[in-house]
Amino acid sequence: MSGRTQYHHGDLRNALIRAGAELAEQGGPDAVGIRAAARQVGVTPTAAYRHFANAMDLQCAVQECAFESLATAMRKELAMVDLEGDPAKVAMRRLYAIGRAYVRHGLDEPGLFRTAFVSIDGASMEPGRRADNAFEILGQTLDDLVVGGYLSAERRPLAEFAAWSAVHGLVRLILDGPLADLDEVSRDALVERTLDMVARGL
Repeated sequence: MSGRTQYHHGDLRNALIRAGAELAEQGGPDAVGIRAAARQVGVTPTAAYRHFANAMDLQCAVQECAFESLATAMRKELAMVDLEGDPAKVAMRRLYAIGRAYVRHGLDEPGLFRTAFVSIDGASMEPGRRADNAFEILGQTLDDLVVGGYLSAERRPLAEFAAWSAVHGLVRLILDGPLADLDEVSRDALVERTLDMVARGL
């Protein structure tokens, strides 16, 4: 997203969410506020407050948007996976695809990525409560690995948290940590190495 959000009469709430997402992309979760979003849309803060009681309400809505953006990136990558062959191998290709999509999305949209996972005071973030979200996509892929015989049923519980932690930690190390200066070739190799470790660990 870039530039001033276009506001169409009757759709102010969604326009404010889009503006909040743009603010998040540019400056992370701390940049998302009622006044800033209203200014981005071109309305008064009073008009914005008719749709969001406070900044937390808007931040929660933007967080939902951020999660959906991540899920969309994962679904797009999944659409290119070869579905022919052994079910376990297909599920494994899916696991690698969503892992790559997760990392790529985090690096391409760092502000939105940080907003998706920031803790908002007074709000409850429950991974899995959003229909068809990124967490559920991962969970379904792991279930497919069980069905395909790669992952035992006994090792299935909590596997999504272990896999999620690995790729999420990698994104944060690249965005905000000692891996920030990695060149693209080394970064891509590290992504594959991390996914290999997740796959073998399962």
